[in-house]
Amino acid sequence: MSPRSVKAPDDRVIFLQQFLKNPRQIGSVIPSSRYLERRVVTLAEIAHAKTIVELGTGTGGITRAVLAAMSTDARLVGIEINPRLHQLLTGFDDPRLIAHFGSAEQLSELLHRHQLPAPDAIISGIPFSTMDRELGSRILAAIGNALAPGGRFVAYQVSAQVARLARPVLGIPRRQIELRNIPPMRVYRWDQPAELPAVRRAVGA
Repeated sequence: MSPRSVKAPDDRVIFLQQFLKNPRQIGSVIPSSRYLERRVVTLAEIAHAKTIVELGTGTGGITRAVLAAMSTDARLVGIEINPRLHQLLTGFDDPRLIAHFGSAEQLSELLHRHQLPAPDAIISGIPFSTMDRELGSRILAAIGNALAPGGRFVAYQVSAQVARLARPVLGIPRRQIELRNIPPMRVYRWDQPAELPAVRRAVGA
């Protein structure tokens, strides 16, 4: 079973419509370019991940790229808070994908509900620069708590806000720039230590 490889003709229209309805919830006026998709998939090492989470699936461009790159026995959880964009996600014909409608704050509960192990890779396009700072900090804390030892978190963003918010939880990231995207994107990667501190292990993080 393979994911759809070509974007539906109205994806860009849908994306623009949803941006105009809620610009604080959607980080760009058009979907990601194929160059950004490739960079995110490579930086997150999707081919070597068994459990993957995507926060903010949009019209599904990066979702398709992840599905194409991941192994046949891997699982992908796509979390989307916009109902119209979530509807697009439910149309994907791939049994490896779990489409979830809700907030990225619900990450730990969602993994528990589906009896999934800690994710090896979490990727995110949700715009931390336009959301409430406290909400952004809670989401980043949930990511830090959920990642498997040795796991990685990759965020592609227009601004550097995510790096500032994540520093107390995830530390200092590596950064790349993808210029072949409109707008150009900062792409950050954080790596979870292979050995978690004893306090975090004790609380089940």
